[in-house]
Amino acid sequence: MSSAPKRRPNARPLGQFVPGAMNEVLAKQGFASGEIVLRWQDIAGAELARRSRPLKLTFPRGRKEPEAAREPATLLVQVEGAFALELQMQASTLIERINRYFGWRCVGSLKIRQGPVGTRKTERPAPVLTGDEKARIRSQVDGIEEDRLAEALLRLGEAVTLDARRGKTGRA
Repeated sequence: MSSAPKRRPNARPLGQFVPGAMNEVLAKQGFASGEIVLRWQDIAGAELARRSRPLKLTFPRGRKEPEAAREPATLLVQVEGAFALELQMQASTLIERINRYFGWRCVGSLKIRQGPVGTRKTERPAPVLTGDEKARIRSQVDGIEEDRLAEALLRLGEAVTLDARRGKTGRA
């Protein structure tokens, strides 16, 4: 008989439930999925994401499902006061980033609303691998000749190592 603790097969990280829980609320704002809200920092970039947030996605003729829309949607973005001019100048780049992220032309224009974006907690610095951790991961990937595969495995190894570290301490 093993003395190892029993593992619960249904235990999952809370973060896995967030998209499903938010989808109904986001659908009322025209977001068919919460991706644009949940991944705003990845899409818009850190600087823009700090000073803006997506509010509503409006498809032409009242359509809310992206598959049914023939014309792209208009994204309403709330921006901190003086930063609105900066967003206006970057609008075409932001639209391109959004469409590239989703893989289709879902957003065709932006509407800008000035207002407070809200205070966000200061972000913790991203965790960094130690030199020993990097060397250990590189040594495991060294024998792979295909560059793209080696890079992908290196990134995977780094992510797994950082994830394991979070599991040990409970935080990054």
